[in-house]
Amino acid sequence: MNNQELESLAMAKSALDQPSGTTQDLIRAIQVAEGNSPCYQSEIAPVCGIEDCLWRDQGCVSGEMPQ
Repeated sequence: MNNQELESLAMAKSALDQPSGTTQDLIRAIQVAEGNSPCYQSEIAPVCGIEDCLWRDQGCVSGEMPQ
């Protein structure tokens, strides 16, 4: 997912008032809007326990977004 898609998703979930921020900021805002912990690429990401998280395969643990 590119930043424009992330911004659109964040805006749709009312996670942001206006599009801006890094990929990490956008994903964490979406996580909070969904009622989850903002753990994307954080120290707790490898042990967060949410196996079906959308972001797990999007660089959450590795730190690299897939191409």
